[in-house]
Amino acid sequence: MVGFKANRIAHVPAASLPAGLRWLVLTDNQIPALPDALGRCTSLQKLMLAGNRLSRLPDALAACAQLELIRVAANALSAVPGVLLDLPRLAWLACGGNPWSAAHEQSVWTQAQLTAVSADQLTWAGCLGQGASGVIHAVSDAHGAPLAAKLFKGQMTSDGWPQTEMAASLQVGAHPGLVGAVARITGAAGGLDGLLMHRLSAQWRNLAGPPSLDSCTRDVYEDKLAWSADVVWRMALGLTQALAHVHAAGLLHGDVYAHNVLHDGQGGVRLGDFGAATFLPAGSAAQARRMQQIEVRALGYLLQELMERCIDGPEALGVLPAMRDACLNECIADRPLVQDVLAGIEQPL
Repeated sequence: MVGFKANRIAHVPAASLPAGLRWLVLTDNQIPALPDALGRCTSLQKLMLAGNRLSRLPDALAACAQLELIRVAANALSAVPGVLLDLPRLAWLACGGNPWSAAHEQSVWTQAQLTAVSADQLTWAGCLGQGASGVIHAVSDAHGAPLAAKLFKGQMTSDGWPQTEMAASLQVGAHPGLVGAVARITGAAGGLDGLLMHRLSAQWRNLAGPPSLDSCTRDVYEDKLAWSADVVWRMALGLTQALAHVHAAGLLHGDVYAHNVLHDGQGGVRLGDFGAATFLPAGSAAQARRMQQIEVRALGYLLQELMERCIDGPEALGVLPAMRDACLNECIADRPLVQDVLAGIEQPL
């Protein structure tokens, strides 16, 4: 792993990229271009480039066939880089907040403002958790209703602009499988932006922890976590329904991971955190389809992780193994859309 975040770097020398690199973090710098030498890093799995000045990505990146996660949000890209759309293992793509989508994001934000709630109107309690883009606090409103407040860590996060996340939260709307935003928070300490969200009861908890240095792109689960086939199927169905709603709203979630999923232990699930969201390109149906097929691979990984923790074995899971295999197909064009996956698993076990 090599990481230089927020260092005002404007030049990346080819010699600084070791061939065995798995994880490169250059978030929040001033980089206008990357060297073709990046293509020799054929073990690269995770590439974090949000908040730079990139107007293109090197064609040599096509050689990085192991790349699974890339963040190129908040750069100077005039289009979605075509080199990304053929990477066979890519599953987590974030490229919002670039010139090709910024006008749409701004239009959503200005035309459908969330209700604003001042931070001093809320009663603040403890921290519920945090992710790449912000910290979640337990709060109550003036009537004592329990809510959750997400305060962004700054004007630039490892996923991109907070404004992109807020626009995506508006665009996606409400769904029973999502953790939805209900208001924008103003007047928080330090001038930070924030979102007010529903707070679920105490039995809801994160499905897994984020990737470790060892796992790189894979979430870390509790060792003894396991469920019956019925619970696994209901979780798989709920997550697929939520992602189908996101795609139908014209968005990629960008971070379909277990650490962004809350579950109640009985099969109920809620997908949250739109920090890595991307608005699908309106002018290219083919490109939008390909981007959705990329994210379907992330769903496939989640299905696989759930199935690995089924106490009844894969034979009890009906069509789920076949759906997982379809989602993980390294031929992107042959992957289903999430609506197709949903149609396959909607029938009860």
